[in-house]
Amino acid sequence: MSWLPTKDIDKTCESIAKLSAKDAESYRTFVAMSQSVLPLFVPGLYKPAPPLGQLMAMLDSNDEGRLMLDYMQRSSMDILNHWFESDRLKIHLSRLVSENLQLPDELGTGMGMLLMPGIMHTYGVSQPYGGSGKLTEALIKCVEHHGGEIRLNAEVKKILTSGGKAVGVEMSDGEKIMAKDAVIGSMHPHKLRQFVDGVEEPVLARAEKTTLAPFSLFVCHYDLKQKVEFKAKDPAVKQAIMLTLAATDNMREMQEDYDSLKQGKISKRRLLAGNDESHSDPSRVPPGKGMWHSTGFAPFSLAEGGSSRWDEFCEEFGELQQAGFQNFLTNLTPDNIVARKFCSPMDMVRDSPNSFVGGDVHGLAPYFYQSAGHRPTPDLGQFKVPGIESLYLVGPFMHPGGGVFGAGRATAMVMFEDLGMNFDSTVGGQVDADLPATKTRPAAPKDNIMRLYDDQSDEIMAVNSIDTQGDEIVIKGKTFGTMPLVARLGPADLRKALKLALSPKKLASIVSMLFKR
Repeated sequence: MSWLPTKDIDKTCESIAKLSAKDAESYRTFVAMSQSVLPLFVPGLYKPAPPLGQLMAMLDSNDEGRLMLDYMQRSSMDILNHWFESDRLKIHLSRLVSENLQLPDELGTGMGMLLMPGIMHTYGVSQPYGGSGKLTEALIKCVEHHGGEIRLNAEVKKILTSGGKAVGVEMSDGEKIMAKDAVIGSMHPHKLRQFVDGVEEPVLARAEKTTLAPFSLFVCHYDLKQKVEFKAKDPAVKQAIMLTLAATDNMREMQEDYDSLKQGKISKRRLLAGNDESHSDPSRVPPGKGMWHSTGFAPFSLAEGGSSRWDEFCEEFGELQQAGFQNFLTNLTPDNIVARKFCSPMDMVRDSPNSFVGGDVHGLAPYFYQSAGHRPTPDLGQFKVPGIESLYLVGPFMHPGGGVFGAGRATAMVMFEDLGMNFDSTVGGQVDADLPATKTRPAAPKDNIMRLYDDQSDEIMAVNSIDTQGDEIVIKGKTFGTMPLVARLGPADLRKALKLALSPKKLASIVSMLFKR
């Protein structure tokens, strides 16, 4: 049977009710809870995260934060078993968060389970027309438009340093490219020692102790004479962007398959996902043709032979995957296959040896102790390397983790600040930081709450009270609608605030605002 949750919460709950009426109610409540914490979580994806200790203290200050703190330390299965009774629903949700390369029963990974349903029903799932490669092509055009150069097959051998500062890179062919302002590197923490001299030993040791995901991916690509036909009769299956191909409807059996991954064994059942995106995007293939693209879970280090065995085992495992697909497809058969390619976990390491270490395409495991400002370590969590000026870090092993999150934005913000540049005005396309925001500011609600907005007119703080306490001004409110915040302003900072705000021109502007809505 097919079961297709969608962005529409009502339709999804209607379909869940066919499995369990109780779970349909629970799921609606769970999604509402998930969506309630998104205003706190989502902005943090695009900016540097606070140190983990500070984040925990902030979360521990109210009920919403304590909920997040609680779920952060639990396993997905713990949360699923508390909320739901249907194995099919548990399998769907566990597979959803397992795309982050985490096992359902691992403690310290429950945050994904709390957040993913809310994200799915708020933002949905999308893909560039023409495939994900179109995003890369667009970024290349942007870089080149602004005077940048993209080099292919250009391997960096070493980061060049002088006087404790990164000054350029040395290529594998001996060429040296000197930096004007800084060097930005996608260097896995396990590889930092290889590329950078002069880093203190404790920093390197902590970087090399970071933990990789417990399993990896096996990718299959097929070019087909005709589009894929599914055994499931629901026509909506062909329009889906993501399809999980569950080989069992028993959660205990699926957990056995996950346990096999952890032990380096080949599971009894295949853990598969895939689709023929040409059904919804014909530009992906020549006219009338089809495709099949699949990612499946596989151990990186095989129990028999280790990771090096993948080169001889790749085709055999690919055949097992193909047999798994054929349980769901009617025409993934030799007569319909033009070409196929299997990519093992070792192939991924070769594709990106300094990022996908150990076959971990997300850089590092998404464990609690490797999250926020401690990802990958407390030393490196602010996108810089201690003791090496002008060297900045990017990659899936940095906050917020793997996936298409626009994560390099946080690195850019840190770099802009160090260079004395205005990030908001530059990225927002505004020459003058005093120009108004491009997004219309919402009308002020008729209440006694003062609201502060960011440059896109999204609320970042609601101020409930401004009082005096001794020689301080005390401002109380909530950030992002959930987290309580108390801000204190002393005499020296109050004088600075007045100096910043009260030029004759600004004073006139402030007074005129009082008469506007």
